[in-house]
Amino acid sequence: SRTHKSVLHSCARDQVMIEITCNDRLGKKVRIKCNEDDTIGDVKKLIAAQTGTHPEKIVLKKWYIIYKDHIMLNDYEIHDGFNFELYYR
Repeated sequence: SRTHKSVLHSCARDQVMIEITCNDRLGKKVRIKCNEDDTIGDVKKLIAAQTGTHPEKIVLKKWYIIYKDHIMLNDYEIHDGFNFELYYR
């Protein structure tokens, strides 16, 4: 029998890296490697590092959903291979 603490520790150790793609449909396509428990804000910082754009200028959408900075990828059910639409404010 494992304690609750050891179960949490083993979950934290087994971080799942995923790759997502962001396309602005103006010729810029960015591939990002991140963890499923990263927030949308974290992903925007990774995109900003690759594109040279400020993270607060980046808007991530899919259809009519605008993704909020403070929510984690796995809460939105974003998994490996997901494609975002990349917009700029």
